[in-house]
Amino acid sequence: MIDPFRQLASFLVRVEQFLDRVEPLLPPASPTPDWAAAFAFRWRKSHATGYLQPITRLPGIRLSDLRDIDQQKARIDANTRQFVAGLPANNVLLTGARGSGKSSLIKALLNEYAPRGLRVIEVEKGDLTDLPDIVELIDGRPERFIIFCDDLSFDAGDARYKALKVVLDGSISAPPDNVLLYATSNRRHLMPEYFAENLESRRVGEEIHPGEAIEEKISLSERFGLWISFYPFDQDAYLNIVAHWLQSFGCGQDEVVRAERDALNWALERGSRSGRVAWQFARDWAGRHHALPKRPSRQRIRTVHPELPAAAHKGSGSPR
Repeated sequence: MIDPFRQLASFLVRVEQFLDRVEPLLPPASPTPDWAAAFAFRWRKSHATGYLQPITRLPGIRLSDLRDIDQQKARIDANTRQFVAGLPANNVLLTGARGSGKSSLIKALLNEYAPRGLRVIEVEKGDLTDLPDIVELIDGRPERFIIFCDDLSFDAGDARYKALKVVLDGSISAPPDNVLLYATSNRRHLMPEYFAENLESRRVGEEIHPGEAIEEKISLSERFGLWISFYPFDQDAYLNIVAHWLQSFGCGQDEVVRAERDALNWALERGSRSGRVAWQFARDWAGRHHALPKRPSRQRIRTVHPELPAAAHKGSGSPR
C-alpha cells in the first residue's frame, strides 16, 4: 500500500510546478494608487488589468485665462464648488463648438480647487466599461473626484453607451458622494442623429417603433444633470482672446493692435474663430516677433504632494 503522506507530498510538488508555469501567464496585480503623488490620474490598461497612473505635470491654465465664456464658466464653477464643499451637485455634459474651452475648463477647475481636495481621473471612451472598477477604487476616499471623459460620442451600434447609462443613473447601487462625471462632446445627445428620425410615422431601418430607439439615445445625455452649451466666437470675442494670449507672452498694446489683421487671416485660413485658434496664433506671432514672455508658454506644473500651496499652481494654458 502506498504511503498516503508520500502521495500527498508528490501531489503538492506537482501543484507547485504547475503554478510556477502558470503564474507568468497571469496578469499582474493592479498597483495601489499613490494618492499623494498627484492631483490628477489617468486610467491605464496593462494585460487587461486597469490601474490609475499619476499625472505629475499639469497645464497651468486658470479660470481667468478663459475669456468670453463667462456664463458657461460660472455655471460649471458653481457646480464644482458645491461638489468640493460636500453639497449636492450634478454630473456635467459640456457640448458645442470645437476649441471653445470645454476641456480647458476642467483643467482650470482642477488648478483652482485641487488645494481643497479636488482630484480628476481621465478615462478614455474605450475604457468606460471599467467605470465600476474605478468607482470602487475611490469609494470612501476623503478627496472629491471628477471622472473626466474628453470628446465623448458614440457611433451607431456602439453598445458602450449602455454601460455609461448604468454608471450614471441605472445601477441598483448608489454612486459614491465623492464622485462626479464631467464629459465634453461636440454632439449634444452623444449619438448620431438622422433627419428621418424626426418623423415617427416613417420607417427607420428595421425599427417597428423608431420613436423608442430615439428615446433611448436621448436618455443617455439626459442622465447628465447639467448641460452646458458652447457656441462659436464672433470676431470681437476672438480678437479679445488673441489680445489676452499675446499680452501673456509679453506683447505690448501696440503689438496687439498690429497683430489683429494677421489674427483674422489666421482664423480665416483655418475656418474657425475659437479659443484654440487664438492660442495657436498668439504662440506663432510671439515666437516670430521674439516677444519676451512675462510667464512661460503653456507652463506645466509638477505636483509632488497634494498639500502644495495654491500659489504653486499659477501659470497659463491653452484653450481647447
